[in-house]
Amino acid sequence: MPSGLRDLNLKNSRQPSSPQWSLLGCGALGGVFASLLTLSGQSTRVLLRDRHRSTLHPGIDFTSLEGHTQLIAIERGFVSQPGQIKRLLVMTKAGQVVSALTPLVGKLAAGIPIILLHNGMGIAEQVVQLFPHNPVIAGVTSHGAMQNGHFVFRHTGKGETWLGPVNEAAKAHAGLADELAAALGQAGWDEHILARQWQKLAINCAINPLTALYRLKNGDLTGPRFADALQQICVEVADVMQAEGQPTSAEELLRRAMMVVELTADNYSSMYQDMELGRETEIEAITGFLLARAAQHGIAVPVNQGLYQAIKEKS
Repeated sequence: MPSGLRDLNLKNSRQPSSPQWSLLGCGALGGVFASLLTLSGQSTRVLLRDRHRSTLHPGIDFTSLEGHTQLIAIERGFVSQPGQIKRLLVMTKAGQVVSALTPLVGKLAAGIPIILLHNGMGIAEQVVQLFPHNPVIAGVTSHGAMQNGHFVFRHTGKGETWLGPVNEAAKAHAGLADELAAALGQAGWDEHILARQWQKLAINCAINPLTALYRLKNGDLTGPRFADALQQICVEVADVMQAEGQPTSAEELLRRAMMVVELTADNYSSMYQDMELGRETEIEAITGFLLARAAQHGIAVPVNQGLYQAIKEKS
């Protein structure tokens, strides 16, 4: 057993039948959030797709920001038989959200909140159509995470997490942010979450395609090599945001993007990780969403268009 690994007697551990949180998706960020929620004393279940029934499900091997490694017992369920869900935290990639949620149509009780934590935009509206009787909450987070193996996760960066309502029913669930804060160290509720989604989208448009195409750590975007590209990306995104009624400037977006680059200098973006592992990227929900909104407003975004095409060709 690796040094510092704490065995929590997985085989005999008893989990409650109705956990506080059900997580749909156990990639890098999902695994880290499941670990942090469990360590904070909040019972958590991970819902897997049925094709994983025959897969070995060990405990989560979790490494904290401080480098402490431990084995965490985690309850598992399957979307075909999800059991009782009190609140559903969706941690899949943007392009997988709708397909992952579809098996739960007719099984998820009315009134159960659905929290979406993915990169990009344009997905929440589809979820509201699928679940018209459920509160739908959008979230943005800047936590860093890596998956180093089967149920092996590392927390690589502490960030902010914000939740906010997508539909009217969601406004009654602001308290969920406080519960997440107990696990994450910070989480807040913002009635105007759309503005934070656009700000996160701008940062993703700047960082993700460039790091994925050129196979760089985030910190490699500093310096003169990518200065012009980053500037032009932010000019184009600012034009679209202003047309969408989101007041901003290219200078402000570039400042925010470079602040994230510096804070996550040793990290690899999620798009870089997806490209390296041959997985579907979130380019459609990030740059693709920007291009669609730009087209509606008749705004030219040639640099973002070129990055979008390059990622599509390489994926």
